[in-house]
Amino acid sequence: MRSPALITGSAGGVVQALDAKTGCLYWLYQASGPVRSGMGVSTENGATTLVFSDQNGWVHGIDARTGKGRWKKRVEEHEATRLTGTPAVHDGVAFIPAASWEETRSIDPGYPCCTFRGSITAVRARDGAPVWKTYLVDAPKQTGKTSVGTPTFGPSGAGVWSRPTVDARRGLLYIATGDNYSHPATATSDAIMALDLKTGRIAWTQQTTPADVYNSSCGAKGVNCPEDSGPDYDFGSSAILVKNSSGKDIVVAGQKSGVVYAVDPDQKGKMLWQARVGKGGTNGGVQWGMASDGRALYASVSDVVRPPGGVGGPAPVGNANLDPNIGGGLTALSLDDGHKLWFAPSHPCAPLRAGCSPAQPGAVTVIEGAVFSGSMDGHIRAYATADGKELWDFDTRKPYTTVNSASGKGGSLDGAGPIVVGGMVYVNSGYPRFGGEPGNVLLAFGPRN
Repeated sequence: MRSPALITGSAGGVVQALDAKTGCLYWLYQASGPVRSGMGVSTENGATTLVFSDQNGWVHGIDARTGKGRWKKRVEEHEATRLTGTPAVHDGVAFIPAASWEETRSIDPGYPCCTFRGSITAVRARDGAPVWKTYLVDAPKQTGKTSVGTPTFGPSGAGVWSRPTVDARRGLLYIATGDNYSHPATATSDAIMALDLKTGRIAWTQQTTPADVYNSSCGAKGVNCPEDSGPDYDFGSSAILVKNSSGKDIVVAGQKSGVVYAVDPDQKGKMLWQARVGKGGTNGGVQWGMASDGRALYASVSDVVRPPGGVGGPAPVGNANLDPNIGGGLTALSLDDGHKLWFAPSHPCAPLRAGCSPAQPGAVTVIEGAVFSGSMDGHIRAYATADGKELWDFDTRKPYTTVNSASGKGGSLDGAGPIVVGGMVYVNSGYPRFGGEPGNVLLAFGPRN
């Protein structure tokens, strides 16, 4: 019997199954585009199917043991579709979240902005057959023209970037949505929402930032930028269903605004509490994921700063000069009322170097006694859940001799958080998209002998 497998995607679209102890390869599968999604897992009649998506808009179902494809389909026809969130799987059904690149298309003054609609699509995990589909904004219509005569359309946006959360007891699926790209604004952008598991019907919506209408043209005051443009406070991370100390279920979600919200699933998303954990911003606040151990909620923030003129010379990639002293931080919150239990500040970059930031945008991971958080400076750190004391720090930003003999180097930590299982900690290092340092290694940490 072979050892357990670690399955991971890549920016090149290759999905790999690796021996979890040695890193040796079991199989490869080539997707249609970069794979940032995790794996949804469904087992029926002894056969296990992995369901995941790629950033070119395709959803794949493959055999977990062999890596052979079972089915492949598009759940959205819009050319700018971008699938990043891990599918949630329940009772043989996979729930696929959809977001898009269309915000960036708006930079072109000739682009008719905007027509993408965020959605959740439910398909059978074993064969990809459709079950239901729910759009999160109405079908767009022409709303006018820009100052250069390009047609404008709306509503649009409200994409879902992260994994939906299944509440089997209530028969609900919780999602957190992004902003609108164009007017009219909708009540479903920047919102925590609940959908019926069986039908996709929207059960309730709790919007946290109304009228957040924003697209990428706003950075340069382009013609496609909406009037009264919003702050771009998407929810980029999943909602979490957890019990507070009295045993009551609550749903918590963290936003790019730097605010964490808790809502009541039994009162149609009534707001219970909110707590600020960061300053927030376009690339600030809570970005990719919080975690809870049932005793507290742990939220790291990005709050990356790009000072005018740069600090420490030109950046190595991404044309981003990042402040090496500002950003990041990890907060533990009470699940009862959101009050701060402790705060662990970030570490300024040492030594000072071009393109470095102490921001902590990546998802956090919690186990008994420790919470892990990565930083754009390349460090992965573990903190005590009791008081935030730093337990362990490893700088991934270095060259490595890899098990597959490829040239390997670590870089910034962003996006996905560490995976902790079987006494091992797995960390991806190298994420340059938001100005961080590139890299290409998957690191496995084991217990000390």
